[in-house]
Amino acid sequence: MNWHWLTFFGDSMLLLPCAALIVILLLWKADTRRTCWQWLLLFGTAGSIVVVSKLAFMGWGIGSRRLDFTGFSGHSALSASIWPVMIWILTSRAPRVLRLAAVAGGYGLALAVGVSRVVIHAHSVSEVIAGLTLGFAISSSFLLLQYARHTQIHHLSYGQLTAVLLLPLLLVIQGKKAPTQGLLESIAATVAPGGRVYTRADLYAKDPTPDGQHNDAVSIVAQ
Repeated sequence: MNWHWLTFFGDSMLLLPCAALIVILLLWKADTRRTCWQWLLLFGTAGSIVVVSKLAFMGWGIGSRRLDFTGFSGHSALSASIWPVMIWILTSRAPRVLRLAAVAGGYGLALAVGVSRVVIHAHSVSEVIAGLTLGFAISSSFLLLQYARHTQIHHLSYGQLTAVLLLPLLLVIQGKKAPTQGLLESIAATVAPGGRVYTRADLYAKDPTPDGQHNDAVSIVAQ
């Protein structure tokens, strides 16, 4: 298994354009624009939580040594938010059983992305679980809302479906990763006191307490 290739299916270089495609498709094919606003609100909430959690650690050292937690896994949260919804839209013309199976496959793909983040040592288990939980909550909430109100997605023709899939396919072939980590580090260095950027190494740096024991507090104290 090529885990580094699989993890790209959670990279923002691929998924942010896919999120934009979802917006376009919902405005174009959904029977009401309310569907699009619901998606934007939910997805925006997930993205904000991920960014805030990462900046909280990078800028202020807020994390958990005990849980090995430095913020929500963005790859996991994005993939779990986007793939089930994207596939639900793209399979609008499929029979109900096949559509449900395809959406389940979207959940499975997101789960595989989460596993890949642990395997390649990009995130801890707690960070991936947090990211997947957040992302699945977003996509499931959106899909359940649409199920409850019987939202109709007008069928995409085969030509339209091919055109929609072209951008993600080209991005997968290119395989270029988004510089999101560096961007967040730059933001953290700008907004945090002292301009220091915390890393996972700081999470495990010795922080002796008066009794000689290591501090296991959630917040890392600047040395």
